[in-house]
Amino acid sequence: MNNSEVIRMTDENIMQTYSRFPVAIKEGKGATLWDFEGNKYIDFTSGIGVCSVGYGNEKWAKAVSEQAMKLQHVSNLYYTEPAAMLAKRLKERTGMERVFFSNSGAEANEGAIKLARKYSFDKYGEGRSAVVTLVQSFHGRTVTTLAATGQDVFHNYFFPFTEGFRYTPANDVEALDGALSGDVCALMIELIQGEGGVLPLDKEFVDAAAKLCAERDILLITDEVQTGVGRTGSLFCFERFGIKPDVCSFAKGIAGGLPFGGIMAGAKCADVLGAGTHASTFGGNPVCAAAALAVLDILSDEELKKVCEKGEYLRGRIAEMNAGCVVGIRGMGMMTGIAVNSSHKEIASKCAESGLLVLTAGKDTVRLLPPLTISYEEMDEGLGILKGVLEKA
Repeated sequence: MNNSEVIRMTDENIMQTYSRFPVAIKEGKGATLWDFEGNKYIDFTSGIGVCSVGYGNEKWAKAVSEQAMKLQHVSNLYYTEPAAMLAKRLKERTGMERVFFSNSGAEANEGAIKLARKYSFDKYGEGRSAVVTLVQSFHGRTVTTLAATGQDVFHNYFFPFTEGFRYTPANDVEALDGALSGDVCALMIELIQGEGGVLPLDKEFVDAAAKLCAERDILLITDEVQTGVGRTGSLFCFERFGIKPDVCSFAKGIAGGLPFGGIMAGAKCADVLGAGTHASTFGGNPVCAAAALAVLDILSDEELKKVCEKGEYLRGRIAEMNAGCVVGIRGMGMMTGIAVNSSHKEIASKCAESGLLVLTAGKDTVRLLPPLTISYEEMDEGLGILKGVLEKA
């Protein structure tokens, strides 16, 4: 097949829920992709933060293929080795107490919300079920996680939305204090608001949030669907902020490209979800769990140090560009936002035309989420393309 045939077949048969770029990807290696006609693309997206260890990683592929030949799935009514080993590894590397596995970030966040509401119901009874999230947050596209998302643009069409959510501005401790009233069971925050525009929270605000939640027995949930699994230079972003949440959701990069997610719970609420209270048919799938174990092997502490160094290098090179459209650069690790005063969507389109894949976020931000294992040579090639596009924007 060629590019046009793949694009035409997609448009004729798949629901048009995405505004796709006219790029049909055939294969990849490292952080480089090729289309069906041999055109090359440097990937600064990693599938929206999913392909954490790049493309064609031999260790990852070997783990997936070997597990697929052994056992591709079995009901969670039985035990499997990969899920057990993965939960143990996550517990050891984070200090959290128990894990529940799901398939996606939205599903993970749904699980976190359910856990928080049951924790509060078990301890205090009815009337303490509200969940506070932040303005400009994004927590998923199910009816409930859309309700949890603090952006009005997402609160349309799918009425009625799940009740029990309210929003408070990021980095406003006084407003947060008022929002965490007696009917609240949880505060759910992204430590860096990815879809909102790559907006890191202030350390002082996060510290205050953790303190208020602890004092009022409100569960602190960190949504690490995008910031987790090495993206910010530690295994989870809450480590960079020096806090320990009660619940942490994860997905995207955990299995390096396969659909996988979950939540980790601390000792305070580790046993809230008992038999029959929550489930996921594909959660803890053996092939995905084996992939995740390979990802954790690859993302050693030494490799995570390199993630910090690469991120600083990337943002430093962008700051040196003579691009008048750039009004701000922010981020952490290999998660970077470039605020621009021209169309961020047009910039992304021009980059794709020139052989570089980038993302957008918020109203004015070009977002970069390269594979964590990207080489400096690939970064330099991509930065050269980005420089040419930004200087003309």
